[in-house]
Amino acid sequence: MTTTTYQVTGMTCDHCVRAVTTELVLLDGVRSVDVDLAQGVVTVTSDGPLDVEDVREAIDEAGYALEG
Repeated sequence: MTTTTYQVTGMTCDHCVRAVTTELVLLDGVRSVDVDLAQGVVTVTSDGPLDVEDVREAIDEAGYALEG
């Protein structure tokens, strides 16, 4: 298992949390997604390392931006 933390901008409410979570769980190998709305941090647990561009695209699809 791999756990990775990402900074995400633009999340302000529970809808944001649901949108980001919904997109990220669609990625192959993702086991869980935890969003800390106050800190703008998304923690993803997956079977192995994820391609950061896949994560970026999923977050973008949800309407938010991956920092960095």
